[in-house]
Amino acid sequence: MGRLSAVSLIFACGTALFSDGYANGIIGAVNTILTRLYPGSKFGTQSYSDVLTSIAFAGTVCGMLLFGWISDKVGRKAGMMSAAFIVGLFSALSAGSVGIKDSVSGTIAFLCVCRFILGIGVGAEYPCGSVSASEQTEQEGIAKNAQHRWLVLATNTMIDVGFVIAAFVPLVLYWIFGENHLRAVWGLSLGLGAVPAFAVLLWRLRMEEPECYKKNSMKAVRIPYGLALARYWKSLLGLSLAWFIYDFITYPFGIYSSTITNNVTGGSSSLTVVFGWAVVINLFDIPGTVLGAFLIDYIGPKNTMIFGLLSQAVIGFIMSGLYGPLTNHIAAFAVVYGIFLSLGELGPGNCLGVLAAKTAPTAVRGQFYGIAAAIGKVGAFIGTWVFPQIINAFGGSKTEKGNTGPFWIGSGLAVVSALVTFLLVKPLTHDGMRAEDEAFRQYLEEHGFDVSVMGIPGNVSSTASDVEKDDKLAA
Repeated sequence: MGRLSAVSLIFACGTALFSDGYANGIIGAVNTILTRLYPGSKFGTQSYSDVLTSIAFAGTVCGMLLFGWISDKVGRKAGMMSAAFIVGLFSALSAGSVGIKDSVSGTIAFLCVCRFILGIGVGAEYPCGSVSASEQTEQEGIAKNAQHRWLVLATNTMIDVGFVIAAFVPLVLYWIFGENHLRAVWGLSLGLGAVPAFAVLLWRLRMEEPECYKKNSMKAVRIPYGLALARYWKSLLGLSLAWFIYDFITYPFGIYSSTITNNVTGGSSSLTVVFGWAVVINLFDIPGTVLGAFLIDYIGPKNTMIFGLLSQAVIGFIMSGLYGPLTNHIAAFAVVYGIFLSLGELGPGNCLGVLAAKTAPTAVRGQFYGIAAAIGKVGAFIGTWVFPQIINAFGGSKTEKGNTGPFWIGSGLAVVSALVTFLLVKPLTHDGMRAEDEAFRQYLEEHGFDVSVMGIPGNVSSTASDVEKDDKLAA
């Protein structure tokens, strides 16, 4: 397999995570528009913006857990095709909620249903697309010192690009349709998410299951969960905790984006200004994820993540301690904030997915990844509800304590996450998944499990492996 073909397979598996970034990013712009169209409206007893955010989190968690099992027991390709189809279909249907003209509650209710199912599709991409992309990085044609790099560029970088495009699309649509046609702006913004999802679906049609899945999966036999948990519980716990903490503290870090926008624009409420600055804020992520992609192969995912977390914590403490002077010089504040966001992507943003995808063996890789990622999303969900209460407890968002208090907490938790990673997460090596698969087979044999039943029945790779094993025994 040539290098171009091998890299193309990695991106075919991982690029659909662009839809994750787009789907999560676009709802912010949609909420901004809905707030203007229906000021003061509620969905039940809660703000509909909170409901829309929460429902997407719930769907994503369900998708991660359900498709983690599907990825391992049904197949990587089946999971990826289903995920892309769900995202494409329900992105298109989300746009249809614009047509419910006479009822705000009806519009929001339909949109909530679409967002929940869309969230399932987005969540499915993590244990299916990311895992399959990770397995493609150890195929022929990929240099050893570039394995982690290509995985990052095909997954987390795609998520970040999705966020940037999600900020840019509403701006362009607003330029086209103007203030008097905001329904068209938010409807098309949601509907255009179907385009990349269906494009990736077509890209994946001719794909086959990764070779390591054909050889080492337990698709046709009962997975010995007890043995797998006994061997990998420590890494699963470490990654789950680190992901939970990282997503939990990501929310309060986002409050500085509004600080920058308000200071630079003088509190302007123009949608051109609001959407334009959203593009700028999201662009801060790109340098971090790209630079981190080239660093990760040299010092390893574990060390890169610890470096990113500790560096981000230092910047967070500086931003909190010097909040007053920095906000009086907003250009300097924006630069520091951009460095802060970039370090987050360079470290945990890039490395959590790589570590989760490459730590466990093929047989349980999808479920391992799905559980860790789902716990991370639970952390994000809790953070969205907890930190507003913390801000209020510190005096509210209009006070210095209210704006800086959560950052003292968040930066402290970043240090805790680095410590958890150091103590519980094992480092990765190049070609480490192959070595882990062999080590897991040996571990199962030592505990009485018949490893000859592993792999897809009739698979050439699995048969060849058995022949080699028989030759060794005969020798």
